[in-house]
Amino acid sequence: MLLKYFYDKELAHASYMVGCQRTNEALIIDPARHIQSYLETAEQEGMRIVAAADTHIHADYVSGARELAERVGAKLYVSDEGGEEWQYEYASQYEHQKIVAGDKFMLGNVQLAVLHTPGHTPESVSYVLTDLGGGANRPMGIFTGDFVFVGSLGRPDLLEEAVGEVGAAQAGARAMFNSVKRFKQLPDYLQVWPAHGAGSSCGKGLGAVPSSTVGYEKLFNPMLGYEREEAFVAALLDGQPEAPKYYAQMKQVNRKGPKVLGEVAMPEQLSAENLPDLLAKNAFVIDTNNHNHFAAGHVPGTINITMGNLATWTGWFVNYAKPVYLIVAANELARAVRILHEIGVDEIAGYFVADEVVAAGLNTESYRIMPAAELADPILQGEVTLIDVRAQTEWDEGHLPHAEHIMLGYLRERADEVVNVKPIVVQCRSGNRSALAASILQAAGAKQVINMAGGYRDWRQAGLPVEK
Repeated sequence: MLLKYFYDKELAHASYMVGCQRTNEALIIDPARHIQSYLETAEQEGMRIVAAADTHIHADYVSGARELAERVGAKLYVSDEGGEEWQYEYASQYEHQKIVAGDKFMLGNVQLAVLHTPGHTPESVSYVLTDLGGGANRPMGIFTGDFVFVGSLGRPDLLEEAVGEVGAAQAGARAMFNSVKRFKQLPDYLQVWPAHGAGSSCGKGLGAVPSSTVGYEKLFNPMLGYEREEAFVAALLDGQPEAPKYYAQMKQVNRKGPKVLGEVAMPEQLSAENLPDLLAKNAFVIDTNNHNHFAAGHVPGTINITMGNLATWTGWFVNYAKPVYLIVAANELARAVRILHEIGVDEIAGYFVADEVVAAGLNTESYRIMPAAELADPILQGEVTLIDVRAQTEWDEGHLPHAEHIMLGYLRERADEVVNVKPIVVQCRSGNRSALAASILQAAGAKQVINMAGGYRDWRQAGLPVEK
């Protein structure tokens, strides 16, 4: 048997290749949209990719299952659990098999047994892997998708938070309680292979370790220690991060079937002289420069989402019905395009080379970066508008006096509440998210914006007052 692990750090997404070395057939579990790494690995290992299987309809990235079906003829294994509204509509266009709890299917000598594990989503399934050619005839591991993570569980509130399905959070949490009871009956030695690691918004407190075991999770995963359903539900729902807006879009894309990318073509390079006209027409232009460079000088009206934050924050602000433009270093273009494709941003209408934008003299706007200690007096005396863009859980743990809380993901739609009332100071935990916030406020017309370097962390370390 062959087992290969793939990890996309931008999305904290894990996918897997399972192969039978007797038949040279391979299956991809929870595939990413860009499938080149799977194709290359299969060729290196002498394998043919013959199937793809998602554990559920993903909300945080575009699945690559359809891409594999279209380009290499992969058979699709799709959940038939959860009811009619949770079916994969596009699957009927390809060879596919609907699966439910208790089903088993083979890949040469490798067997995958289906468990229905609702909670994160109604249709969620997990796959128990057994290598029947290995002699032991006992299961080796379980692909849990967004059901069980290392140290955590999948969040059950996404359907309510992102899709607006009232009551889904409570129902999902109760379904998760029952799924966990079944999970704890599995053999302790069984390896656990989840679809996400630390940094994903599909749960809270995910571990950075790529895999675990059922026994280890029973001992150390705090959510597996609850015996009473009410206590479990309360703990699971408490403190979940804000659900990114684009999750609702991803659910629809992955249910109906994403556009097939094929051989990815790069967007058109545009002349820097065209940039002001585009911005005058309210084009959405992302500048991927690092925060310090952007602060020192940028094109008015652009939004500063750095390469490391593209996957995390673009989906909060983009209008999927309108084109996106990039300001990017030439050697980073392919990476930027790949990241945006992974979250379904396909209409990248063109890009501007960052150095050419500088040379054209278009970086005429800037904002200040100041340490917490220097901002203490104007903040405490109420001379500035202080905007805290951290998550709700961070705000609840403590915040600066006189601060207004607008979580970063909602700032663009609420910018007119604070723009040009007073000089604006933006603050997060460290100064990273607030840098993006500064660009949003300036694009909305703010004349005086200051980013607090070091944010809440440095404020606390300086012994300055906080409130709860």
